[in-house]
Amino acid sequence: MRSVLDVFRQSGSSKCLFPRTESRALDAVLLNTAGGVTGGDAFRFTGTAGEGTTLTMTTQACERAYKAQPGPYGQVVNHLAVAPGARMNWMPQETILFNGSALDRRLLVEMEPDATLLMVEPLVFGRAAMGENLTDIRLWDRIEIRRGGAPLFLDTMRFAGDLHAHLLRPHMADGAGAMALVVFACSSAEGQLDTVRRMLPDTAGATLIQNDLLVIRMLAENSFALRRALMPILRQLNNNTLPRCWMI
Repeated sequence: MRSVLDVFRQSGSSKCLFPRTESRALDAVLLNTAGGVTGGDAFRFTGTAGEGTTLTMTTQACERAYKAQPGPYGQVVNHLAVAPGARMNWMPQETILFNGSALDRRLLVEMEPDATLLMVEPLVFGRAAMGENLTDIRLWDRIEIRRGGAPLFLDTMRFAGDLHAHLLRPHMADGAGAMALVVFACSSAEGQLDTVRRMLPDTAGATLIQNDLLVIRMLAENSFALRRALMPILRQLNNNTLPRCWMI
């Protein structure tokens, strides 16, 4: 059965496109017509995969956190719900942090006990082609996944100041220019662990928090290396498919 759109509303500079694909999943592409996020902005998205459906969410391009004036953060809140027997693939392209940016971002996922979630959040530290270093940024990034109303996975990163110096430390990131978090909450997660580990670069690791919860963390020299390492893993966890935007 093919998943289709039920209810849809949009406003402001946040838009959503629905490309035609041969997949039975419904593909949705988020678009920020403002081009990025800066201090004082507020973006909110809510998406629900209804019972027995599959919804794949991605972004048309990399999101950009622009330099902000002193004061308020730019806020991005994404709230996802995954109904019984449904699957949500949350697969945005990279978010690029500019020097001087101030980003407050939150992802909240509420899933039912028999639902499936594949989530990736790639983050790029500055514009490498310009030689940019993040010597002054403000970042607050939170991910919360709840299953059956109970906490399943919580992850928070908060930083203010010279992130570049912090990332240079060998015990932190050893100079990496990009990183990603992948979470796969599915009854088949345990069976994917060995295969995924064989695919990982030396700067990544995968573990089972519990039998149906696979978590991958990855560092890379730059966004190109990050994407090159991520794409085969995402295909492996998503029945050999990726959103079309990832291929451009």
